[in-house]
Amino acid sequence: MKLKPLIALAAVCATLLSPSARAVDAYPGKPVVIVAPSGAGGGFDFVARMMGQTLTEQLKGSFIVDNRTGSGTVVGTKSVSIAPPDGYTLLVGGLSNMVFNAALYEKQAYSPQNDFTPVKLVARYPYVLAARADLKLDTASQIMAAAKLQPETFTIATAGAGSGQQVLAAAFEKSAKAKFLIVPYKSAQAAYQDLIAGRVDLFFDTLPSVRPHLQSKRVKAIFITSPVRNPVVPALPTAREIGLPELEMGSWFGLFAPRKTPPNVVAELRRALDAGMKEPAMLTRLDAAGIEPMALTPEQTDAFIKAEYIKWTGVIKQAGITAE
Repeated sequence: MKLKPLIALAAVCATLLSPSARAVDAYPGKPVVIVAPSGAGGGFDFVARMMGQTLTEQLKGSFIVDNRTGSGTVVGTKSVSIAPPDGYTLLVGGLSNMVFNAALYEKQAYSPQNDFTPVKLVARYPYVLAARADLKLDTASQIMAAAKLQPETFTIATAGAGSGQQVLAAAFEKSAKAKFLIVPYKSAQAAYQDLIAGRVDLFFDTLPSVRPHLQSKRVKAIFITSPVRNPVVPALPTAREIGLPELEMGSWFGLFAPRKTPPNVVAELRRALDAGMKEPAMLTRLDAAGIEPMALTPEQTDAFIKAEYIKWTGVIKQAGITAE
């Protein structure tokens, strides 16, 4: 009996039967959990459900959203970092849990760079600087000039420690070279109550959240932080147009998997999201909400996240912002 052909055949069979080789053919062989590390109704939850629906349709499987809250986005994110890397526990990663937390917490519960593999970034929410409707200043230059003349007279609300709203407020204060009175709230909803009532002057928030208040004219908009003008508010100037390009910031979101998830599973998830996010109905849905779709290659995704990490952790540390 010739042993070499038998050994070669055995090796081929072993390869075909290995978990990683079978992953795409069998995937998903059971329900997949997408962890949204925040409560229902926010950006993480919206993107989780959007991706869950897309993946269900594209891969003919069951993708279930699990909202795991606690310590901002830390609890849910950490739970995925220690989950089996088999493709059945995934994470909605975003600017908050993949960048901000690394600078906000002295003790790190997980490593954004070492514990996760980016699958695909899918959406970005631009921020808008909103002002109380009766503020007698209409442009960023007017606000900055007045704040220089009257330090700590103008108030900026934030939506909690370590929030994008707080980070942008700190960055705006630095860019304006003026002192504002920063007023922390526990949530965006609480901040809006006082902004609409005229008890605070300014508040940065994402376009989908601020849009209803703009439409009802309960607040007014000053500028938007996207690189280009947004079709939902086409008359609103960008941060770059008003001379503050360093304030370009979007609350981006995407799908992440635990590190060491089989590459072919990651590739299958990426392929499905690529296809689903190009559907006309999906693009219409995002456009109507003022949400910017993201279409980056894996290499561009890595470079983008790295640049965001360097930029915003630097802002947070320089401003002395902490979540503890």
